[in-house]
Amino acid sequence: MQCIIKLKEWSKVTQFLKAKNNEITKEMRYVAKNENIDVNKLKENIAKGYVVILANKNHKNLKPVGIGKDLIIKVNANIGASPDKSDLEKELEKLNVVLEAKADTIMDLTIVDDYEYIDEIRRKMIERCDVPFGTVPIYQAVVESKGPGNLTLENYLKVFEKHAKDGVDFTTVHAGVTRNSIPLVNKRLMAVVSRGGSFLLHWMKKHNKENFLYKHFDEILDIAREYDVTISLGDGLRPGCIADSTDEAQIYELQKLGELAEKCKERDVQVMIEGPGHIPLDQIKMNIKLEKHICKGSPFYVLGPLPIDTAAGYDHVAGAIGGAFAGMYGADFLCYLTSKEHIGLPNIEEVREGVVIAKIAAHSVDVARGNEKAIEQNHKMAKARKKRDWNKMAKHVIDLKRFKDLRRKECDGDPALEKADKCSMCGEYCAFKIYQKD
Repeated sequence: MQCIIKLKEWSKVTQFLKAKNNEITKEMRYVAKNENIDVNKLKENIAKGYVVILANKNHKNLKPVGIGKDLIIKVNANIGASPDKSDLEKELEKLNVVLEAKADTIMDLTIVDDYEYIDEIRRKMIERCDVPFGTVPIYQAVVESKGPGNLTLENYLKVFEKHAKDGVDFTTVHAGVTRNSIPLVNKRLMAVVSRGGSFLLHWMKKHNKENFLYKHFDEILDIAREYDVTISLGDGLRPGCIADSTDEAQIYELQKLGELAEKCKERDVQVMIEGPGHIPLDQIKMNIKLEKHICKGSPFYVLGPLPIDTAAGYDHVAGAIGGAFAGMYGADFLCYLTSKEHIGLPNIEEVREGVVIAKIAAHSVDVARGNEKAIEQNHKMAKARKKRDWNKMAKHVIDLKRFKDLRRKECDGDPALEKADKCSMCGEYCAFKIYQKD
């Protein structure tokens, strides 16, 4: 009987603990095969806290994803309903679109006044989602509490556990926003742009108490460990404009996140770090190096970074530029932006485009960092392009839908043109064709 109990207990432990105990799991094998990396090397990186595998035990039909050292850069897509625009069917359509665009993970940021509707959206999304799924539990906790000032630890933990039981693979927890950060935030041009950060700053000012997520972090870890939910330590004090970049408030929070990351590892909970918001290009390297040093190599999940404040309407492009720089300096995970960033809730086409632009940035870095799989994909594309083989090109493009749409317009529905070994840019003066005639 004692042996059976121990086996049951062991089945509940995390990928992190199993890696530390030299066990290779089926999730590790899946990720290693998908990434073309030695599984023992992967296991060592997990054991050191350099890699996380997003895989809640309750998420059915999941394809686990690894994030961190020696792996390709991953891209997350945020979707979800808002108080002003709430349509379950549209959000489910967005889910299908971002999955088709090959987002590596999905986050549901739904915040509407009906908490039962939030539950319904999340559960239906998880049901249809075969990639890791993330949430921000404090959003629903605020709704259930009827405002941020009424938040309680008990309600937050109830919501957190509900998400974990539903199969959520990673959650943002803004535990690094503490009372000592309030005077630092007050020095800023834009005090706070993180929704979760603003909730907690409001709560601390109202109650004149420490952030309960920080004070009772161990209780959050108890739930996370039970289901192997990866903690994504939220950057509640990320700068919202270039004027506030790499300021005291941001660095203070990063130090707190380093402290909390160590607590996660001590409790065998997988952890990654979020940051840094609006950062000019010349500060990105320093920010990545700081995170890797302070958080001891924990995977870095970057929101942007946005290198300018003035790209409204094109923030997905600005974020991809910042994301490419961040990736080159060691970031592991890019959160996509859409052209609607800072303007409103994105529509279906805008979320699809956001994924594609971020995937281009990530793939560019993977090639530059020497990832064999990424380089081989480009090599195959070059061979197909040399032969003007449009069907083979389609197998290697990042955005297949866009490629097919443009080819269809180019050929105007003419089957002969679709098979032709030329395009309208050069016609018979194609450089490849001319050279091959000699």
